[in-house]
Amino acid sequence: MLDKEFLLCHARNQEEKEMLARIYDLVQQVLRTRQPRVTDFLDPYHAGLVDMALKRVPDLAAGSDGGYPAAERVRVLIYPDYLEPREEDWQLAYLSLRGSFAEQELSHRDFLGALLSLGLRREKIGDILLHNDRAQLVVAAEVSSFVQSQLTRVGSVPVTVEEISREQICPPPRRVREIKATVPSLRLDVVAAAGFGTSRTRMAREITAQRVSVNWQVCTELSRTVREGDIISARGRGRVQVTRVTGTTRSGRLALILHRYV
Repeated sequence: MLDKEFLLCHARNQEEKEMLARIYDLVQQVLRTRQPRVTDFLDPYHAGLVDMALKRVPDLAAGSDGGYPAAERVRVLIYPDYLEPREEDWQLAYLSLRGSFAEQELSHRDFLGALLSLGLRREKIGDILLHNDRAQLVVAAEVSSFVQSQLTRVGSVPVTVEEISREQICPPPRRVREIKATVPSLRLDVVAAAGFGTSRTRMAREITAQRVSVNWQVCTELSRTVREGDIISARGRGRVQVTRVTGTTRSGRLALILHRYV
């Protein structure tokens, strides 16, 4: 049996505590009814927290799905370990949006803002996949009809929305710009400034304003040491991955290779 207090003690803030409390309730429902239950969409960090929690529960299994193999945001299905889950258990829906997107250079942020302006919670929205002539959404099945009837515009661009099949989901190739940089240390403010092409002072302000995350967790510690593989996200700027520390220069600075996702 999963101990609730042990689970909640792993939370670092009130938001995580509330999320883990909801997971505990789902586990109790599965144990009581012996029927699968599914979470809302989770980012990789919170999905990892859920995975940690469920490892302590005997007789249960869990699996994640975000609509396609490389999905970032996923719903986690919790079910008795003797059941074989079905695709429909994850309760996902797939939508295609068409409009003159390329002409307006709409961003991921524009599409997310349009969805949230309808009153949707972020947890009901999975990945948003942008193409030149269309966008594709993975959403919770329970909000699919609402989005189809209510989403008529993204920014100033009129859109049409239709449901598509899972097989029609086509993630665009990820565009990555390689950045070679030398830095005095692996402090978060230093590496983030190099990756996003801004001053250390400006990046420090964004970090203290809670606009920067490391591995999908908000971090306000300027001196936090980042490591190879870490993902640094800055609101309005995108993401940078610390790909490799290649060595030390003669002047004692660290040479890095960073990948900025554009």
